[in-house]
Amino acid sequence: MKAFIRMKRTMIVLLLLVVGGMMSGVAAQTHDRFANFARYQSANKELGMPAKREKRVVLMGNSITDHWPKTRPEFFEAHPYLIGRGISGQTSYQFLLRFRQDVVDLHPTMVVINYGTNDIALNTGPYDEDRTYSNVLSMIDIARANGIKVVLASCLPAAGFKWRPEVTDAMEKVKSLNARVKAYAKKKGIPYIDYFSALVSDDGTQMKAEYAKDQPAIHPNAAGYKIMEALLLKVVE
Repeated sequence: MKAFIRMKRTMIVLLLLVVGGMMSGVAAQTHDRFANFARYQSANKELGMPAKREKRVVLMGNSITDHWPKTRPEFFEAHPYLIGRGISGQTSYQFLLRFRQDVVDLHPTMVVINYGTNDIALNTGPYDEDRTYSNVLSMIDIARANGIKVVLASCLPAAGFKWRPEVTDAMEKVKSLNARVKAYAKKKGIPYIDYFSALVSDDGTQMKAEYAKDQPAIHPNAAGYKIMEALLLKVVE
């Protein structure tokens, strides 16, 4: 009887260890999926270390950055030092998690950070401007600690989000976050690219129709990206 009880206890312990291991594996997969580390893992390895005197500029962002090389491939072909590391749908929380892999480990000269739209769209939970702002500051700190120059780029105009109709004050939140980050950039001497002012409609309520790919306008079309490119090059070159 005692032997049976010991065997039963051993089986229970083994079962708990197996379940614990499975749960740990699930948690690890969840973290990987949340940050989407796999998206640029292979591309980063292919890049390897920069050659002597090679200049790299990483563009960190969401779908606006992600769609840029697909919409305007000729721009990136003409400026091969630009390295796009945008992931559609991501928020500043996810940027911060993959910042080392997709920025620091590439040893760029400069990083251009475009942030905030999906935070406001509630893509990873309730929007908190203080936390989004703090995530931006954390990325700045990490970049500077690794000798990487920082450029901050404004959120683009966003009147609303078709996947999140309950967000009815998107433009107010965009303007507030932009003003806060712009003031910080000015105080700290960090270059700031004001995409918002170049793309916003005359009445200040949305992106200009001629620059918008969708409705409500969130993503720029080719004409919108051309406007952004001119502003970007003024800073990085």
